[in-house]
Amino acid sequence: MVGGDAASAVEELVSGVRQATDFAEQFRSYSESEKQWKARMEFILRHLPDYRDPPDGGGRLDQLLSLSMVWANHLFLGCSYNKDLLDKVMEMADGIEVEDLPQFTTRSELMKKHQS
Repeated sequence: MVGGDAASAVEELVSGVRQATDFAEQFRSYSESEKQWKARMEFILRHLPDYRDPPDGGGRLDQLLSLSMVWANHLFLGCSYNKDLLDKVMEMADGIEVEDLPQFTTRSELMKKHQS
């Protein structure tokens, strides 16, 4: 009955993924496109086990949600942040594939062009 055990394990895994996805859905911003949300949700779900709030509170989940917004804002809107913070979120997002990202020109790049 190995096949039955495997099917049961797969069903349990799929159920767990659905529950995690449903849990994460409550954190979607009304202004996020589907593409932005899918990327940010992957970021959240990837790190959720490490950022679950302890029973006495502590705000670990809030920290994860904030880090996910920093990453998404940097990627999709071109926002800039402290180097250490950006290094942290980029490391956390390593391996998350996002296609067709917008290209941004920084103020420094614009000033260099203007001065030449």
